Amino acid sequence: MSLQTSTLAPRSPDRPAGPDPRSGPTRRAWRGDPDDPAWARPALLVLLVGTGVLYLWGLGASGWANSFYAAAAQAGSESWKALLFGASDAASSITVDKTPMSLWFMALSVRLFGLSSWSILVPQALMGIASVGLLHATVRRTTRSAGAGLLAGAVLALTPVAVLMFRFDNPDALLVLLLIGSVAATLRAVESTRARAEGRPGHPVRWLVLGGALVGCAFLTKMLQAFLVLPAVAAVYLLAAHTPLGKRVLHLLIAFASVLVAGGWWVALVELWPASSRPYIGGSQTNSVLELTLGYNGLGRLTGDETGSVGGNAGPGGGWGQTGILRLLDSEIGGQVAWLLPAALVLLTAGLWFTRRAARTDLVRAGLVVWGLWLVVTASCFSFMAGIFHAYYTVALAPAIGALIGIGAWLLWQRRASYAAALVLSGTVSLTAAFGFFLLERTPDYLPWLKWVVAVLGLASALLLAGVRHLPRAFALVAASTALVVSLAAPAAYAVTTAATPHTGSIPSAGPSSTTGPRGFGGPPQGTTQRATGGLLDGSTSTAAMTALLRKDADTYTWAAAAVGSNTAAGYQLASQEPVMAIGGFNGSAPSPTLAQFQRYVADGEIHYFIAGGGFGGMNPGGGTSSAITSWVESTFTATSVDGVTVYDLSGGVQ
Repeated sequence: MSLQTSTLAPRSPDRPAGPDPRSGPTRRAWRGDPDDPAWARPALLVLLVGTGVLYLWGLGASGWANSFYAAAAQAGSESWKALLFGASDAASSITVDKTPMSLWFMALSVRLFGLSSWSILVPQALMGIASVGLLHATVRRTTRSAGAGLLAGAVLALTPVAVLMFRFDNPDALLVLLLIGSVAATLRAVESTRARAEGRPGHPVRWLVLGGALVGCAFLTKMLQAFLVLPAVAAVYLLAAHTPLGKRVLHLLIAFASVLVAGGWWVALVELWPASSRPYIGGSQTNSVLELTLGYNGLGRLTGDETGSVGGNAGPGGGWGQTGILRLLDSEIGGQVAWLLPAALVLLTAGLWFTRRAARTDLVRAGLVVWGLWLVVTASCFSFMAGIFHAYYTVALAPAIGALIGIGAWLLWQRRASYAAALVLSGTVSLTAAFGFFLLERTPDYLPWLKWVVAVLGLASALLLAGVRHLPRAFALVAASTALVVSLAAPAAYAVTTAATPHTGSIPSAGPSSTTGPRGFGGPPQGTTQRATGGLLDGSTSTAAMTALLRKDADTYTWAAAAVGSNTAAGYQLASQEPVMAIGGFNGSAPSPTLAQFQRYVADGEIHYFIAGGGFGGMNPGGGTSSAITSWVESTFTATSVDGVTVYDLSGGVQ
């Protein structure tokens, strides 16, 4: 497929780079897009259907995926209060350690269709398909090239970590969709300023308000990570908007207000709501969402000083891997997202060079700036953050990489008559082939022939692209198509393998198996199924006898059981569909409930059973509360064993 969609017409400095909408008599307009060729709509349909198959096929094999969030979705489907706050159980004892917007979609799906793996995971897959479609539309509008949009969407769809997270129930799927939407709205605002300057209708402030609101919603999805996109959207509007500087600043202030309103209403609600009648804020040590936002999920992620964390402050990266500029290329993360990262950076640099003489308001350069800043800011944060960091966070880089590949490749292809552009195209393909070979070498038993195909065909197509100006059109198209296919072959193989592999637990990883496991905990090999056995990172597995025990007389208790740690509680809750109190939250370190509160619950007959084990044992940071509760139960009640699980019946009160 060629990235060229029409014959270029001379353009003025104020007209965005791209095909002249007046040219191309062979074009067929559809839905008011005269720049799109006849093949554009079928190709987009193929992209979206293919993405849907990749993200939906065999989705139920992952079970509950991350049972920590699945249990919260089940709780939200049973209780509107639990839904609002993102509580781990329907009785609302404690929340998850994130803001709850991603849970709302899953919980409503469970409420509508019943509790199942599909009702929890399908909303995530649909967000992935929407993300691919929205990225395509945004890049196509920026470049006026259907080919550029399709390439951007395909890169996102085939990024291994994107396949992983759009088939998983972590908050990242919704986060990515909302952030792409915020960039799309900002670029529409930039376009609207041009329209108004030319006397045509345009509403830049409305688009900016929408973009800001989407960032605010992204904050309600995964807290401060959402704000990593703010430098990009603010800078591109300041740079490219066709309006005086004072108005640009004023418009951005209005947009920032929309961020605060869209993201702040829930924080204000939680802070103003009486603490005694809402769930404890999981992940915090003081029952405060502000502490959670600025500490454990905020600055602590950068500095590594995270009260309530496990595995932190244990060397470079706080026990979460070596920090530094090469972190995203290392053996754990490279295969997740980095296949086209070097190419994206090269194309960003080249694109900015080739558009250096364009008008300040040039839309193509605006696209390069906004996606480039997204990539650089987010990648820098991930590379140097010393706190909790997991490889799957890098899904936030995939849209920017896809957009830069689409825009940059199209821009250079349009200028392929220039020796400089041809050499950059050739060098980028060579770099991508060599880097693909390097990454595939890390899994030598995985499709061992693929790395040689990538290397040989990649270098061959790169040589042809170096002299593309001298090639007949048919040969040039073959060289370009080969380069595209070879560049996407390795990540596509990893993507298919990821989709074919069930993933469960709290630290999933994309791609085929390797000797590298999730950092910090010596987890299972990369890409393998992480079957839950119960504990800090994996959900518990309930047996038929345990499930029957928890359901017995459950209606007479507020909680069918209590267990240390959310993942231990989650498996039993999902099996029985009865509330199970997660003592201490995710890792058992939150001081909720206190020993006195727990004793009162037991005295009042609100908790039926205590399930032993779970959490992080005596290593809970900050955490003597869960240990104190466990010790009190063990010294006060008689233990019984059910299918190898130690259980204490609390229904008799203090003995």
